[in-house]
Amino acid sequence: MIGTFINVAAILLGGSIGLLIGGRLSERLKASVIAGMGLFTAVTGIKMFLETQNSLVVLGSLVIGALLGEWWKIEDGLQQLGEKLEKRFVRSNSESEPSSPQPDFVGGFMIASLLFCIGPIAILGSIQAGLNGDYNLLVIKSVLDGFAALAFASTLGVGVLFSSVMILLYQGSITLLAAQLNVIVTQPMQAELTATGGVLLIGIAISSLLEIKKIRVGNFLPALVLAPLIVWIVSLF
Repeated sequence: MIGTFINVAAILLGGSIGLLIGGRLSERLKASVIAGMGLFTAVTGIKMFLETQNSLVVLGSLVIGALLGEWWKIEDGLQQLGEKLEKRFVRSNSESEPSSPQPDFVGGFMIASLLFCIGPIAILGSIQAGLNGDYNLLVIKSVLDGFAALAFASTLGVGVLFSSVMILLYQGSITLLAAQLNVIVTQPMQAELTATGGVLLIGIAISSLLEIKKIRVGNFLPALVLAPLIVWIVSLF
């Protein structure tokens, strides 16, 4: 769990710095920072997808995952969680500054939560930390997430900081179940998991960062479980 706590601390530190300097940055500069993160996220997603050994597995996991995600309304659940956190911890300044626009708390929470949770480093790093106390991958991820949190918080507001809650739950759970997961997840399963995560990263870039087309990426999250499961099923025949 130490690696996860380091990751959470990096997000809180980077996000806090982003909030402090956010008011000093022009809207044009903020937009450029987010666009740059969007382009980097898209390229990273493409690189991850190219690791696939069977693109049909990725396609199948995405289609079935979308059906399950829409049924379970995962994205709506994330949004409702963000709204509850906003009501609980963020004071409205509508009375004191009626003309001042509020940062998008829910948007920042959802974008950061999805971006920080998706990717092979979160899974592999948590497995390594849980099995043998090797935190190298999670430290690398913490540095990347810290800089990303700084950029996002300066534009999207305090909601980015609360994404650390999702990191704690997500990576902490994987770390605690690392021994079992390491036995189950083979290299081909990991390859398709990585490729599927890459597609979701591209979706985040297109929908939330570059704002090209709205995509409910949260509803595709079951695909991350389905991809290695499909590989295992196929290997039985």
